[in-house]
Amino acid sequence: MRWQGKSARKVSGGRLIICRGKRKFEIGREAGDTTIAPTRKKTMETMGGNQKTRLLRGDVACVSDPKTGGARKAKIETVVDNKANLHYIRRNIVTRGAIIKTELGNARVTNRPSQEGIINAVLIAE
Repeated sequence: MRWQGKSARKVSGGRLIICRGKRKFEIGREAGDTTIAPTRKKTMETMGGNQKTRLLRGDVACVSDPKTGGARKAKIETVVDNKANLHYIRRNIVTRGAIIKTELGNARVTNRPSQEGIINAVLIAE
């Protein structure tokens, strides 16, 4: 869990004297790192009584083809590249912008699976 309160530094780099401690409403949640495995989802409550679906594990992506304009479900084989963190490649963690290898070919993830509960991707030219 992370603290997501105000920084102790100014924009200029100077130090701010914070006049209060940390508050419970300022803490974050655990990271929802989506890995490649049989599908497992988790529903959680957010502010205002809304709900968010976290995709903890997923092995199927909805892949769209820009040439034909159609979309098909495809099985995910592995993560080829992930600019968010190079260690995510060997751990097979899927984030937005990750390049995944599917049955249809390599595709780039266009959404945030840990926020939306599904993996959407677009085929990329090789």
